[in-house]
Amino acid sequence: MSNTPQSTDQYQNTILRSLGDEIVDRLYLQPIEFKTGQRIEEPGKTLKQLIFLENGMASMTTTFQNGTEVEVGMFGSESVIGVSALMGSIQSLNHVYTQIAGNGYRCNLKHAQTEFDRYGPFNRLCMRYVQAQLLQSSQSAGCAAMHSNEQRLARWLLISADRARVETFKMSQEFLSHMLGSSRPTVSVVAGTLKKENLIDYTRGVLKIRDRTRLEARSCECYQIVKNYLANYAKFDTPHTS
Repeated sequence: MSNTPQSTDQYQNTILRSLGDEIVDRLYLQPIEFKTGQRIEEPGKTLKQLIFLENGMASMTTTFQNGTEVEVGMFGSESVIGVSALMGSIQSLNHVYTQIAGNGYRCNLKHAQTEFDRYGPFNRLCMRYVQAQLLQSSQSAGCAAMHSNEQRLARWLLISADRARVETFKMSQEFLSHMLGSSRPTVSVVAGTLKKENLIDYTRGVLKIRDRTRLEARSCECYQIVKNYLANYAKFDTPHTS
């Protein structure tokens, strides 16, 4: 039996909300809670499940030989973590771990693969989500080359808040430096600038967005591009996803 709500209208996750109840039942979802810093995937580890976040935020990072980590992907309520397993990946290539605590559902890979191979709505939604991840990655790469540290930090904070559905969250300077590919002193200066302008509060590792409108104005155009695409990627013409 599936431990899921009776109607997909009760889900926060984009993909689960867009599927019919019959399809969700075939996934045999199980509820799961996530703590801050919890590992979801590790390089070289076999992929055995898919994760559909309802609340919270997780990051995918690439680790270099000197131990430095850089964020290459973000996951929120629009996401399905582990989707590459449906396309033939046996092992994870990256670290994936929770940055903002939350909850969601997990699905055994066997059930997900069976549904994916029906080539119905679940297949199309997963493929569209992969496309959304590619857009986010390419936009982030361009952003790192073209925009200032202040713009990039503003963009990252806004996207994180949108995905986690919160305006206040724990975030260390060390973590922010990993996510932005910058040094801790640089992040300290940039965050200090945004704090002086009363756009954010940042005390003892707790960050709060104080003025979202002005923070959006301070961000680059990449924020709206990513936000709009993630908000609309699931919209296509099928009976289950109107």
